[in-house]
Amino acid sequence: MPTFRVSLSRRCLLALPALAVLPAPLRSVRAETWPAKPVHIVVPFAPGGSGDITARLVGKYMEEKTGQPFVIDNKPGANGIVGVLAVKSSPPDGYTLMLATTSTNAANIHMYKNPGYDPEKDFQVVGVIGSSGAFLLVPADSPHKTIADLVAYANANPGKLNFGYFNASSQVPSEVLGKRAGVEWTGVAYKAIGNAWSDFYGGAIQFMFVDLTASRGQVVANKARPLAISLAARSALYPDVPTLGETFPGFVSTGFLSVAVPKATPDEIKQKLNTLINAAIFSPDINKRLTQEFSLIPQAMSLEQCAEEDRVERAKWAEYVKIAKIEPQ
Repeated sequence: MPTFRVSLSRRCLLALPALAVLPAPLRSVRAETWPAKPVHIVVPFAPGGSGDITARLVGKYMEEKTGQPFVIDNKPGANGIVGVLAVKSSPPDGYTLMLATTSTNAANIHMYKNPGYDPEKDFQVVGVIGSSGAFLLVPADSPHKTIADLVAYANANPGKLNFGYFNASSQVPSEVLGKRAGVEWTGVAYKAIGNAWSDFYGGAIQFMFVDLTASRGQVVANKARPLAISLAARSALYPDVPTLGETFPGFVSTGFLSVAVPKATPDEIKQKLNTLINAAIFSPDINKRLTQEFSLIPQAMSLEQCAEEDRVERAKWAEYVKIAKIEPQ
C-alpha cells in the first residue's frame, strides 16, 4: 500500500502555536454555537416607526428561543443610510443584524447617487417580516375630507400645501400623488417620525403618507384622518377607507420590512436566522399583531426567495421614483 508523507518546514512548525492563539475576530465564526452572546438589531430609523415596532416583536421572540438578548439599536439619519453603513462595517459574524426596509433596500439606491452601499452586493436578506401599505393622512380637524378636497385646494392654492416625510415610503407616494393629480406641493424632510407628527398637528404640514403600522395609534385615537390607503384593495381592518386607486387608477404603493446581515456572514448562521424569523412571524401572538393590528402580510420565505423578493422590490421602487421625478441627491 502506498504511503503519503507530508513534510513540514521548521518555520511552519514554529507557526502552529501562533495560529492556535489567534484573537477571536480572526478565527472563523463557529456557526454551530451561534448565538453565544447578545445580538444587536440595528434599526436605521428612530423609535416609534413600523420598523422599530416589528423589530422589537421579532427580536423578543428570537431572544426567548435562543436564550441570548436581542438588543435594538436605533441609528436614524439620511433616510436610513447612517444605520446601514454601521451594519456594513460590522463583523459578518451574525451578531449585528439590520432591520432592512423599503428605504434601505429598495429606494435609496435610486434616490441617492452614492449612498455608500449596494443592498444586493453588501447584504443578504435572511427573513421578510411582511409587506404593507400606508395611509394618506390629514389631521382630524382638517377641512379636507377626501383626496378630491385635498387636490382641489392644491389647485386653487399652488404651493400652499406642505407634506412631511421621514423615509422613502412617505416621500415617494406624496410626490407621485402630486404628479398624478397635476398639482404642486412642498415636501418637508424630518429625521424622525416623532418630529413629523409634531408639525403635522401643529399645522406646519398638512398631510403625510405614514405606513399602517406606525399610524394605527393616531387613526384609532381619531387624531388623524385617513383619506386613502395605498394598498391595491381596501383593508378589512379599515373598510371605509378608499384606496388611492379608486381616485387614480393603478396607483398602488406598498413596501416591506425584513432582516438582513452582511453578505459574508456564514451560511449556517443565515439559515438559522431565516428559520427563527419565519417561526417568529407565524407564532400565534406575533402573527395576530402583525395582521390584525398592523395590516402587515407576513411572508415565510427561504433565503433564495428573500433575495428574489429584495430584487423585485428594488425594481418596483425604481419605477415609483421615476414617476415621482425625484432627482438623485
